[in-house]
Amino acid sequence: MGKRVLLIEDEPNIIQAISFILSRDGWTVDSHADGKTAMAEIARRGPDLVILDVMLPNRSGLDILQDLRADPATEALPVLMLTARGQKRDRELAERYGANRFMTKPFSNAEVLESVRQLAGP
Repeated sequence: MGKRVLLIEDEPNIIQAISFILSRDGWTVDSHADGKTAMAEIARRGPDLVILDVMLPNRSGLDILQDLRADPATEALPVLMLTARGQKRDRELAERYGANRFMTKPFSNAEVLESVRQLAGP
């Protein structure tokens, strides 16, 4: 099973919470907070899974998701989208652009852990 997650999120409390939850489960969690440089960070780190916030500084998580799916190197990379806005439109766009799972904030620790485990596969 893959054990490396890249969390692309700009809220320190969310970064801390998710890092704690996943680290305790044996994951290595790296974080990045800037949408503009997110694609370069994904290429540099080569994560097994990406947790991607919709609203990021300098570039939308939905734009990043489209780039991930358009690139053969990352088209199959599991992506869990996070958003503080649970609007139907955000969810529909995330699904259309290829998100594997969509989660609204606030979320439960168990929900994050279960989603990451399922997306990472056996």
